[in-house]
Amino acid sequence: MRPPGRSGHAERSGVGTDAELVKAAKAVLDANWTGGSTVPSRDLYPHQWSWDSAFIAIGRSWYDQERAQAELESLFAGQWADGRVPHIVFNPEVPPDAYFPGPTFWRSSDVPGSAAGTETSGLIQPPLHAWAALEIHEHAADPTESRAFLERMYPKLAAWHHYLLGHRDPERIGLAAILHPWESGLDNSPAWEGALRHIDIPPGLLPPYERRDLVGADPADRPTDAAYDRFVYLAHAYRGARYDDTRICRMSPFVVAGPLVNALLIRSSQALARIAELLGEDPEPHRHDAAAVRTAMHDQLWDPHHERYYSRNLRRGELIREASILSFMPLLDPELPAERVAAIVRDLSAPCFHPPEADQHYLVPSFDLTGQLFDPRRYWRGPVWMNTDWLIWRGLLQHGQPELAAHVADSMLELVRKSGFREYFDPFTGAGYGSDGFAWTAALVIDLIERRRA
Repeated sequence: MRPPGRSGHAERSGVGTDAELVKAAKAVLDANWTGGSTVPSRDLYPHQWSWDSAFIAIGRSWYDQERAQAELESLFAGQWADGRVPHIVFNPEVPPDAYFPGPTFWRSSDVPGSAAGTETSGLIQPPLHAWAALEIHEHAADPTESRAFLERMYPKLAAWHHYLLGHRDPERIGLAAILHPWESGLDNSPAWEGALRHIDIPPGLLPPYERRDLVGADPADRPTDAAYDRFVYLAHAYRGARYDDTRICRMSPFVVAGPLVNALLIRSSQALARIAELLGEDPEPHRHDAAAVRTAMHDQLWDPHHERYYSRNLRRGELIREASILSFMPLLDPELPAERVAAIVRDLSAPCFHPPEADQHYLVPSFDLTGQLFDPRRYWRGPVWMNTDWLIWRGLLQHGQPELAAHVADSMLELVRKSGFREYFDPFTGAGYGSDGFAWTAALVIDLIERRRA
């Protein structure tokens, strides 16, 4: 696989060198800091998001341990009694109508066992938090202080994993399921198209709402109104079930087990085992969890014909055979068999994700470039995102693929040099879309550069 062609426009805002990029990235994180946590962006996302905060904490851990630790601890202040970590923790100082769905939609405080004194959503996001906590500790100059952080976080992280493995495995197949596209982190991916297509919204059951994500944003860059109606309908139904996972798994048309959530669960379970060792706790239960999810992922999500991992629609009992960035996420498992690693590497170099005729192409598009549903600028239907690139980069490095990993990393930095710290990017032109000053883009650029220096 060749690296992307250089655009010749590099340095938007004078961020040409690595040192300048890191300085600019830190300025983005400073601007998005609220005093206890970091918002993804000041315009579209005025609260705290779950997996955003984990990525942000990893980036901050290289230079600001206090804020890195606070990022995770403030998020886990919203943890529910059942162990779930909500995908949004709402800032009470922000007007309730500043974001939709906001706290008045979710009504978490009406539900027994929700976070006391904190308004949250009821959904979740992918579980990389234990991995982030371990990275914070590993980057700490003072291991005594960071050990105290791990001691505070360990029982909360263990409860989070217990929730995923206990409450989110409705078919008892050993995989954690998502109950809403927003829980995947890849909100409007074409991978969810089939499941969403079967949702018929009965008249009168869709609550009236106003999309705040379109304020100041180009609608061509965002999920369509039709998709959003289904997102809101599913969230409304989950709220109506009082966030009872057993009940919603029986009634919802959207119950999906995928490679991103479960590969991260493997990686984070291994991190949790290491944290347990550092604290003198028993690591074996977490290693057992990682091994069990690994076995289930190989058995349930691998398609031997296409040699690709896919998500599984548990409601219909079938694989969702759409070529998306999700298929690369098993690279996060350090014990992924060599033949599966080789298949993923071939896929990354195939026309679906790297057309040979393209003069310029940025890695890695979020959906099949040759697919009918590909859109180079509409959210998760084709654009490049820094967080998924970073996950692939880390996976390639741990599986002995330094050249391909370097191409991914070079592409990431080139995109930011060309278009700034944007939310997502056109895989052909490198144009930036969505929010500017996007926090995880900044944080992961810091991690990439610092890790290359180390």
